[in-house]
Amino acid sequence: MSGKEGCAAWDFTQNRELSWLGFNARVLAEAEDENVPLLERLKFLAIFTSNLDEFFMIRVGSLTDLAAVDKNARDNKSGLTAKEQLHKIYAAVTPLYERRTRALHAVEEGLRREGLTRLHVDRLGSADQKFVRQYFKNVVAPILSPQIVDMHHPFPHIGGKMLHIGALLRDKKDKKGELFGILPVPSSLPDVLYLPGGDGVRYVCVEDILYHNAAHVFGMYEVIEKTVFCVTRNADINPEDEAFDVEADFRKKMEKLLRQRRRLGVVRVELGREISRRFIAYFCDRFGVSDHQIFVSHAPIKMEYAYSVGDKLPEDERRELSDPPFEPQQPAMLPAGQSLLKTVTKRDVLLSYPYESMEPFLQMIREAASDREVLSIRITIYRLARKAKLVEYLCAAAENGKDVTVLIELRARFDEQNNIDWSERLEEAGCKIIYGFEDYKVHSKICLITRQERGQVRYITQVGTGNYNEKTARLYTDVSLITANPSVGADAAAFFSNMALGNLDGEYNRLLVAPHSLKSSLLALIDEQIAKGREGYILMKFNSLTDIDLIEKLSEASCAGVQIELIVRGICCLLPGVSGKTQNVTVTSIVGRFLEHSRIFCFGTGAAEKLYISSADLMTRNTERRVEIACPIDSPEVRARLHDILYAMQHDSVKARVLQPDGSYVKKPAVPDPICAQQLLMRQAMDEAQRQSAEAAPREPIWKRLRARFVR
Repeated sequence: MSGKEGCAAWDFTQNRELSWLGFNARVLAEAEDENVPLLERLKFLAIFTSNLDEFFMIRVGSLTDLAAVDKNARDNKSGLTAKEQLHKIYAAVTPLYERRTRALHAVEEGLRREGLTRLHVDRLGSADQKFVRQYFKNVVAPILSPQIVDMHHPFPHIGGKMLHIGALLRDKKDKKGELFGILPVPSSLPDVLYLPGGDGVRYVCVEDILYHNAAHVFGMYEVIEKTVFCVTRNADINPEDEAFDVEADFRKKMEKLLRQRRRLGVVRVELGREISRRFIAYFCDRFGVSDHQIFVSHAPIKMEYAYSVGDKLPEDERRELSDPPFEPQQPAMLPAGQSLLKTVTKRDVLLSYPYESMEPFLQMIREAASDREVLSIRITIYRLARKAKLVEYLCAAAENGKDVTVLIELRARFDEQNNIDWSERLEEAGCKIIYGFEDYKVHSKICLITRQERGQVRYITQVGTGNYNEKTARLYTDVSLITANPSVGADAAAFFSNMALGNLDGEYNRLLVAPHSLKSSLLALIDEQIAKGREGYILMKFNSLTDIDLIEKLSEASCAGVQIELIVRGICCLLPGVSGKTQNVTVTSIVGRFLEHSRIFCFGTGAAEKLYISSADLMTRNTERRVEIACPIDSPEVRARLHDILYAMQHDSVKARVLQPDGSYVKKPAVPDPICAQQLLMRQAMDEAQRQSAEAAPREPIWKRLRARFVR
């Protein structure tokens, strides 16, 4: 590993966690942007909130563990101990809560003018008060489980991210002491209650109803103080840390870990109302937290309702308040009505989600399931939709006698149970199931179809940057290569054989595979550009950069005069523009309607250019502790399409933010005809769909117009 550890001069790197908070602040900026439709701004507030929840559960949770076991361990990008990082995190989060509150007030004020209003129970008119009282009496009260805490009633376990009403109580008869009352908000209740009558759509949050009925619930007690509260628990269970018995069933181990996750320590307490110091002290004592771990949220603590409240509006009004509808198009490289399975034997095909549909890939698997020449289908699965046609087609293939092998990762964070369920379904259908490795998550996205044509074995390989998730393929930008290239297919076959044998050190001719060869190959590719000096060029698009060895190598390249353009949506621990270190590096982040998720690596220019797509971000966990794949791109048509995507990202002047040497982000300067990368790619997808004919060749118009301006 690098000699960075122990170095006192962290002058061109920054802390990973603070960088991530900066990313989530850019998500919040979308909720603050008045050019974004109101319902989309409300959804961005929900995304910001759920992002922050996961951050506390995972990242803050792991730092809390680290602070407990190794007080002197220092982050190799900032030199901070775990405890110092936690203090900076908690300090940085407080203003984000304040920004969220202001943004929500602005969004709700705009929605109120459009006829969609969130109301507070204590401000309702008499008719609405009566309706809410009846709802509480008939629907809510019968399923409540209030509890007091005293010497006869121990403090109960409070589940993570579960809403509760907490109250300080005093017995009305014996007023000597105080008790704590807990009222869980039943998970069976909806998030909001819609009010009848009135103008437009009006609703109240259900926890607000329980909050205002706390005195009724705790009838024999006087309510001194009350608040809505929610705890966030450490969810950073790492199966690699467990002393697993190799003979035991891995699926059962994961089920046990999921049960354990529910009882881990508290890393954050959120309050829905301001409370007194002594009440705060009670929460600190009960949950083992400090004052700085308690946050008052003037916005609803849980905001999942943001995705559905707009559905109550009339369709024409909802459209006015939402992004224009967009349906994924027929892929530009696949003429309508043609089979992908047959087309790819003639030329490589690139699918670009969500601008193009995932359906042709799914239909290729469906076609392969009944194709008499198909011998086997092998695939890695990390995340799937709750309803997955892919699973249906794989099961059909197995039932049709095909040899179907599925390497399913049971440790895809927060999708563990879903993957356990799917693994059981696949196994029942006759698929061979592999669960991967104890120490390495399998994060690669690769599928191999083996056919026998005229006595010869032929491969069709798919390599992607994103999951086989039919839902997120409509929300995340990803690219998916389908090729009949025999050398790529031979590597894919070797990859699946190695996975079945537990071999992580396999050798491959074309594919770069972590943990064995991906990182070393990327370092070597950067070295090639360093050798070119000022003629060197690197352009990379990915989600996060934390790997210190790659960061230092990029700094070395910058010092050699190599021009480096990084498009990094999320965490970026490298600071660009630092004199003598990263002066030739630029870093851009794009956060918009779709989640930028594709990973594209470009080294050099012109005929010497080497171009890859990958499942891996440049994080140590991806390069050293996961099974990842990067695939070279040979097809001129596919390369041109990838450059279309990169060009749009480079020239975005609407959503792009540029990272500064101090770690802040600024918007790109406005230009006379501003380009939004995501809008441009949507327009390209629709234009190509309209231009297609039955014998259309792979697309080229955008590339021909822009190539001269893009390639150095």
